[in-house]
Amino acid sequence: MATKKATTKKVAAKRKPSAAFMKPMTPSASLAAVVGSKALPRTEVTKKLWAYIKKNNLQDPKNRRMINADANLSGVFGSKKQVSMFEMTKLVSKHLK
Repeated sequence: MATKKATTKKVAAKRKPSAAFMKPMTPSASLAAVVGSKALPRTEVTKKLWAYIKKNNLQDPKNRRMINADANLSGVFGSKKQVSMFEMTKLVSKHLK
C-alpha cells in the first residue's frame, strides 16, 4: 500500500530590516547637496543617490558598474572622477553621522 505524504507549502516569512539600516543618519554638507539635509536611514540615502545618478546619467555607458562624478558627487567621492558602485557605498558611509 502506497502512502501519500502531506505536502505543505512553505511561506517565506517577511524579513525584518536591520535596526542599524533603519536608524536615521545625518548627511554631511557635500552629501546633503545630493540627497537633502534631513536625517534619513541608509536605505533612503542609497535610493536618493541612485535616483540622482540615473536622473543625471552618471553611470558609465560602457561599464555600468562605474559611476562618474559630477560637481555635486565630487565632494562625496573625494578626488576621484569615477568609482565603482561598491566603492561608492564605502565612500558615502563616511559622510553619514
